[in-house]
Amino acid sequence: MTKSKHSDERKSEEYARALMDAAQKEGRLNDDLVQWKHAAKFSSEVFETIRAMYDANDLGLVTNVENAYKHILDTHDNTVFVTVTTAVAMDDELRNKVCDYMSKLVKAPVFLVERVDKSIIGGLIVEVKGNRYDASVRSQLATIRKKLSQTYTGSEM
Repeated sequence: MTKSKHSDERKSEEYARALMDAAQKEGRLNDDLVQWKHAAKFSSEVFETIRAMYDANDLGLVTNVENAYKHILDTHDNTVFVTVTTAVAMDDELRNKVCDYMSKLVKAPVFLVERVDKSIIGGLIVEVKGNRYDASVRSQLATIRKKLSQTYTGSEM
């Protein structure tokens, strides 16, 4: 047996025993095995969403998410998902300006997700339809640094 195959088998057994131990304590050995068989069919998006919900202690919202998903699907909602990252929380005025601007840009209503990341220093980063628009101060400083280092070769910038 190759080392890699042995390692994979060992890891698989460790995962199985951990799952089995937890399931046994809760009295649901067979239930967890049935769920596990279905888990192999999950897309990475489903896993990522469940992980995010788990991290936020929101697993109790699974049924609500299912209902919202069905509603959006059934109503042929064309709302565009837009993520905006700022250094500080947006106030209502800025939030409305961003929503209005993005709605006109994508020619559809937008669902705004706000993130705060102090490391961007200022400005904002917008992610929409797989595109990222970075107007953060951190990005602008990096661009200036790059231009200066290209201009002054040999400098320690």
